[in-house]
Amino acid sequence: MNNQGSLKKLGILTSGGDCPGLNAVIRGAVLAGEVVHGYELLGFRDGWRGVLEQDVVPLPRLSVRGMSRRGGTFLGTSRTNPLRDGSPDAVRESLARNGLEGLVAVGGEGTLAAAKELSDQGVKVVGVPKTIDNDLGATDYTFGFDSAVQTATEAMDRLRTTGESHHRCMVAEVMGRNAGWIALHAGMAAGAHAILIPEHPVSLEQVAEWVVSAHARGRAPLVVAAEAFAPLGEAAPYAPRGLDTFGRPRLGGIGKLLEEQLQELTGLETRSTVLGHIQRGGEPTAYDRVLATRLGMAAVAAAAAGSWGTMVSLRGTDIVTVGLEEALGLLKTVPEVRYQEAAVLFG
Repeated sequence: MNNQGSLKKLGILTSGGDCPGLNAVIRGAVLAGEVVHGYELLGFRDGWRGVLEQDVVPLPRLSVRGMSRRGGTFLGTSRTNPLRDGSPDAVRESLARNGLEGLVAVGGEGTLAAAKELSDQGVKVVGVPKTIDNDLGATDYTFGFDSAVQTATEAMDRLRTTGESHHRCMVAEVMGRNAGWIALHAGMAAGAHAILIPEHPVSLEQVAEWVVSAHARGRAPLVVAAEAFAPLGEAAPYAPRGLDTFGRPRLGGIGKLLEEQLQELTGLETRSTVLGHIQRGGEPTAYDRVLATRLGMAAVAAAAAGSWGTMVSLRGTDIVTVGLEEALGLLKTVPEVRYQEAAVLFG
């Protein structure tokens, strides 16, 4: 172990939507920082807000004891945009005032885009990809995805039993933004009779055919819809709640529309459930705990090596570093071959 009196300082924050595994990232970073790389970690509360407002807390080893199994983020999070609500100079000043060599930013597309802009302007940042949607490029999987799929699958299993009891069609709306990974994986695991994702628009008439086919075989049809799904011919996903702080549509509501239209098309009593934030909450799965811990450790290793302006990434079973620009270059969506695998099971 390094001499405690010679510890350098490194900041860490969690930003954007909460996600199972965030605490495991923080724990991995703190332990690797202290034991391997000679860093003392300081945490900014509530994401970029804490950076702009100098709201910081020391993170000794004791503070992360037992944290890998806890959901959410004990540092807190917010939708603060450091470029819109602050400036690169304000971020630099905050890091300098706290004696920090650099910053580990744990977040999704919006957080990493801000980190890339800050890095371009001289702020020392390493990114850690975080999203239950599994839609970030340059990494095979993101932590939180496995936990979200597990939660969604368990919820659908429960919907199936009430659907069967009442001979109803059940519609489950899941998260995922503009990618259908959660819908695809949870829908396949739960034995859904139709999986609707934004990458592959289908007509409502086709969905109704699948529903009627399942019902005719004595099944209670289960339809899984990603929140950004738009029926064939519709121009955009249903997003009635405006934009978030990074200018992205706040999606949701497609489940209710499907409930009404499928009941009209099929004549079957139909009920919809929006799984919503329960997919982001609760304890992470074992897979996410391990992946998140490894990413936290790798982020501190990247900082110690001076690899600023990078993101840690899962490639196969290895953790590597890639440029932030690569991470943001392409939205990772469900390929057609994966959808066609699932479509064999529809109806």
